[in-house]
Amino acid sequence: MAEILNLRRPPLASSTPGASGGRLRRLAEATPMLLWTTDHDLRFTSCPPALEGGPRPGASIVDFYGAEDWDAPPVQAHRRALAGEPAEFEHRWQGRLLRCHVEPLRDPLGQVTGTVGVALDLTERLLAEEELYRESELAEVTLASIGDGVIRTDADGTVDYVNPVAERLTGWSSVEAVGKPVAEVFSLFDEMTRRPLDGPVERCLEENRVVESPGHALLVRSDGMEFSVRDSAAPIRDGDGRLVGSVLVFKDVTQLRGLEREMIYLASHDALTGLINRREFESRLKRALRSARNQRRIHALLYLDLDEFKVVNDTCGHLAGDELLKQITALLRSRVRRIDTLARLGGDEFGVLLEDCPLTQARQIAEELRGTVREFRFRWKDQIFEIGVSIGLVPINATSGDLANLLSAADAACYVAKEKGRNRVHEYEADDTLVAERYGEMQWIHRIHRAFEDRLFRLYYQPIQPIGAKAFAPGSGQSLGVPSGARQRDGLLGAKASAPGSGHGPGGGPEILCEVLIRMLDDRGRVLSPAAFISAAERYHLIGTVDRWVVRTALRALAEAQRRDCSKRLLFAINLSGQSLSDDSFLDYVVGQLVESGVDSRRICFEITETAAISKLDGATRFIKVLKEMGCRFVLDDFGSGLSSFAYLRDLPVDFLKIDGEFVKNMVEDPVKRALVESINQIGHVIGVLTIAEWVENRATLDALKQIGVDYAQGYWIAKPQPLVHEL
Repeated sequence: MAEILNLRRPPLASSTPGASGGRLRRLAEATPMLLWTTDHDLRFTSCPPALEGGPRPGASIVDFYGAEDWDAPPVQAHRRALAGEPAEFEHRWQGRLLRCHVEPLRDPLGQVTGTVGVALDLTERLLAEEELYRESELAEVTLASIGDGVIRTDADGTVDYVNPVAERLTGWSSVEAVGKPVAEVFSLFDEMTRRPLDGPVERCLEENRVVESPGHALLVRSDGMEFSVRDSAAPIRDGDGRLVGSVLVFKDVTQLRGLEREMIYLASHDALTGLINRREFESRLKRALRSARNQRRIHALLYLDLDEFKVVNDTCGHLAGDELLKQITALLRSRVRRIDTLARLGGDEFGVLLEDCPLTQARQIAEELRGTVREFRFRWKDQIFEIGVSIGLVPINATSGDLANLLSAADAACYVAKEKGRNRVHEYEADDTLVAERYGEMQWIHRIHRAFEDRLFRLYYQPIQPIGAKAFAPGSGQSLGVPSGARQRDGLLGAKASAPGSGHGPGGGPEILCEVLIRMLDDRGRVLSPAAFISAAERYHLIGTVDRWVVRTALRALAEAQRRDCSKRLLFAINLSGQSLSDDSFLDYVVGQLVESGVDSRRICFEITETAAISKLDGATRFIKVLKEMGCRFVLDDFGSGLSSFAYLRDLPVDFLKIDGEFVKNMVEDPVKRALVESINQIGHVIGVLTIAEWVENRATLDALKQIGVDYAQGYWIAKPQPLVHEL
C-alpha cells in the first residue's frame, strides 16, 4: 500500500504543513480510493470526499469511529502510525466493508506530524465471494443429494470430488479417492465376460466428448462387492472451451438387471419344473432343423407323455401332481446327455432334443428314459403309484420338413405308443400308416372345414372391468350393468343396458370394453375351447380364414348393436393371429369390412400377441398404422412373455397393454411376479398406454392390482365368457 501511495518518497518542495495538506487533499480528490490525514492529536486534517456522511476536518478519530476507548482497533491503528509503524484494520461504514491502511505522516525532517490513511471498498468483492460460495455450496449439496454416483476429475483424470453415493458404490471415501487416478477408484468389467472395460473417463478426456459404457457394465467395489451400473462421462470446459476436467455419473441398476434376467428366465422356462418351456424348445428345434438341412447334421426328437399322471392328479390333487412332475423332471435330467435339451411342453408332456445323435443312440436313450420312469414309484402320503411314459421318436434330418410337420409327427408317434398299450417307444417313419391315421392335427383340419360349412362357430365375449369401477358379483353373469336374464336369452346385443368402462366414448360416459372370443360346437352341440383347434388352424394355415370369420361376424354384431342404439359405449377387442398380420390381403379385407358394415371404427379394438407383433414387426406396424388412421385401437396381448418386447414397444403405437396372465396368476403369493406386474404397469404408463391384467381369479389378486394401479382387470373373478350372439 505504501508503494502505491509513494508515502515514503521525499515530499514535494515545500516545508510547510499547509502546503503538504493541500497536496494530499488534491491527491485524495484524484484517487478512487478513500484517503485521509490526521494531525498528531488524531484530528482529521483532510477527509475522503467520496465518503458520504464521512468525517469533517477537525473531527476526532475517536468521535468518528464511535470508539469508547483508545484501545479500539481504528484508534490503535492510528496510534501505531503516530509511533512510526504502519497498521491495518477493517471497518464497516453504512453497510459497506472498508479495509484501511494507516501510515505515519512525516515532515521534511522525518518527524511524525500525523497519519495518512487509505481505504479500499471490499463490499462488492465480498458479495461476489459470498455468492460464489453459496453457489459452490449449493452445487456440492446437490451432488451429494442426488441418487447417482458422481466423480469429478481434472484434465489428467485425477479425482478431485466424490459424492456420497459414489463413495458407497466404489468403496472409496472422498479423502482416499481425491488425488487418485480415476481408473483406480472406478473399476469396470463386462458383466458377461468379466473382462476389464475401458474407463469412460479416459475415453472422454481423450476424445473430448460424452462417452457411455457399452453393454452391461459391472462395477467392482474396493471390498470385492459388485454392482451393475449404467454410466456416462462428460467433458468439463472453461469459458474459452478448453478441456479442464470431466464428470462421471453412474447409477446402480443391479435390481433392474436382476429383474431383466428374471424376466428372460420366466419367458423361456417353466415355472414349476425349471425346464425350458414350449416356445424356447420350438426355437431350438428350428435351429436343429436348419443345421440338419444346411449342414447335414443328424438329430432326434423325443415326445414324452406320462401315462398315469391324470390318476395321480385326480386322486390326490394338484399339489401331488405338481410334486410328481418335479420328481419326474429330476429323473429325466439324470438320463439325458449334457448337450441335450429337456423341456416341459405343457401339462404332463415333455420334449427332448437329442442333438448330433445317431438314430441307434436315440433309440437307446429313449428306452433308458422309458425304463427309468417305469421303475419309479411315486409316494404321496400313504399311497404309492406306478408311473409309465409313452414316447414318440422322430429323426431330424435334411428331409424332416418344417417345425409343424416335425411336432405333428412326434405327437402322432406318441399317440400311437399310447394306443398300442402305453409305456413304450414308437419311432416315426415316413410311411408309418399308424402315425398317419393318428395325425390329430389332420383330423382338426377336417373338423374346422366342417365347422364353417355347418355354421358351428360361435362368438363369445368376456368383460374387461376398469379397476375402481362399481363392483358386481363375480361369476353371476351380471357384470357391466347388463341384466343376466337378458344376457342369457339374447346375448350382449339383446340388451340395451350399458356398462362401466375406462375412458369415454363418442356416446359419452364410460366405455364397455369386452374381448371377443371364438368357440366351436361339436357334433353334440357341446362348446369346444379354442385351445382344441386354434393350434391346428395355425399350423395348417387355416387361421386366416378363422380370423376373417371373426372379423366379419363381430362387425355384423356391432352393426346390429349400433342399429339398436346400444353401442355408444361398446368397444369390441378382436383377436388376430400373426399370420393375418403379415397378410396384406387381410388388411384390405378388414378395411373393406369396416366400410361395408358402417360400424364406428372407434368402437373396434384389435388384439395382437406380443410374439406375433415382434415376429411380424413390419407387417404389424403397417397394419396398426392403417387401421389407427381409421380410428381403431389396439391391444398388445401377453406382454412380458418375451423380454424383446421392451425394445419394440415404442415402435408399436398400441393403446392397451395386456399383462401376461402367467405373471398375474399367483402374484399375491409370489413377490417376483408382483414385481414384474408392477414394472410392466409402470412401463405402460410411462409410454402413455392403459394396462390390462388377465387371469384375475380371486379378490386378493384384484385388490393387489388396484394397489399397483393397473387400469383394467379380466378373468373369471370378473366374469366368465358368455355368448355374444347365438348365431349370425
